[in-house]
Amino acid sequence: MLATGASAAPPAVMTTASGHGFDTLVSRLEASIGRHKMGLVAQASASRGAASRGVSIPGNAVLMVFRNDYAVRMLAASVAAGIEAPLRLYVTELPDGTTQVHYVAPSAVFAPYGSAALDAMARELDPVFAKIVADAAAP
Repeated sequence: MLATGASAAPPAVMTTASGHGFDTLVSRLEASIGRHKMGLVAQASASRGAASRGVSIPGNAVLMVFRNDYAVRMLAASVAAGIEAPLRLYVTELPDGTTQVHYVAPSAVFAPYGSAALDAMARELDPVFAKIVADAAAP
């Protein structure tokens, strides 16, 4: 079965609505990531890429977030879990110009690896990601 644009996100995906415009929310997320002592490892934007080709689509960006001390702990607990880093924040623009941030809680991302050390690290990261998103999305 093919997914459509109206498909619902999987249950593990957390979504936070924001009244900010796309560029503003992305900037606020970048600032919030730094304030919460995490690193913006990389960023990708389908909408910016499309715009560079003269195509207009609603704002869409993925911000990849992590920090080296967490990476070292993650790899000590599970090399296989390395595929999950950096963790992602997905920003989407709605037709009315408002935005949403979507992410999977770190505890849900790392749970399948069955490592107590990894689970403990992920539980530390859960409130960090929640605060990053809440601070950026706040009015």
